[in-house]
Amino acid sequence: MIKFFKRRKTKHRLGLKLSILVLIIISAADVLTFSAAITIGMVTGGTNSTTEVIASVVSSIIIGFLLSFIIGGIILKPLSELIEATKRVSEGDYSARVEIGWSERHTIKELSALICRFNEMAKELHNTELFRKDFISSFSHEFKTPLASIRGFARQLYEGGLTTEQQREFSKIILDETEYLSALSANTLLLTSLENRDIVSEKKLFSLDEQLRSCMIRLEPQWAEKDIEIDMEHMEDISFYWNEQLLAHVWNNLFDNAVKFTDEGGCIKVSCARDSSGITVTVSDNGCGISPEALPHIFDKFYQEDSSHATKGNGLGLALVKRIIELCGGTISAESSGRGTVFTVRL
Repeated sequence: MIKFFKRRKTKHRLGLKLSILVLIIISAADVLTFSAAITIGMVTGGTNSTTEVIASVVSSIIIGFLLSFIIGGIILKPLSELIEATKRVSEGDYSARVEIGWSERHTIKELSALICRFNEMAKELHNTELFRKDFISSFSHEFKTPLASIRGFARQLYEGGLTTEQQREFSKIILDETEYLSALSANTLLLTSLENRDIVSEKKLFSLDEQLRSCMIRLEPQWAEKDIEIDMEHMEDISFYWNEQLLAHVWNNLFDNAVKFTDEGGCIKVSCARDSSGITVTVSDNGCGISPEALPHIFDKFYQEDSSHATKGNGLGLALVKRIIELCGGTISAESSGRGTVFTVRL
């Protein structure tokens, strides 16, 4: 209530100042006119002209008084609202908006444009704040589960009384969880740095097909253990100019997901081709696929179709992939029809 009265008081004070200013200007002009008329009357000896001038001055003052309030309302009302909204935004209230009325839209285009820019800025700040809160909440949740697991198993190891097999099992769980946290931290830092970047440096010419083969070879222990067939026969020799290290993150994530969700004895196919529209890389598997409900969200930060963490992942891999591809000026899409998934990257 106090803030409301302060706001109204500030608005009226600004309107009063402009009204007084306009009134002073009009009055000064009338006084000069009146003085000139008296001088002329004294010279010519006329009286009617002086009376008419006095009436004209009084009328002008009344009209000027009315005009001053009209002008004050047209100019200062949106201006005072803009000042108040700016103050609210500076105090952390990003929901502040300034309405554009008919007078601002049709009489003062510059002020209307300024208000539009302010509303756009406030909207962006509001969305950024929502993202920040959601990011912190999701990040905290992702950290809590493995930390609780590490704490619980470490306590049991500390208290003793476990068999050798149990000690090995619990130690393996702790090791897996620490690796998960390490990957989560690394992906979070990388994604955060890429979110605030529009220009990528350290570009060079490299062989894209050789990079794809190298990334798949790094995962050989994982796909060999599951006896997965790797088909990379349809690979054209393609040179590509960009940041080689960043693009490797894309293939590492896509290949890791394909291996993770492909059953034993399954097959993963990777192809690479260039045409008139650019370069197309496809990664397909015959694994469990992605549900229609989950498919639109797989590139969202911290999204995991399996929320139980039964399969390793931190929900940042595909979000990171999408951001890197966007920085590269390309696109990525996913298709899944009940069984298997196909990721298509266009560069």
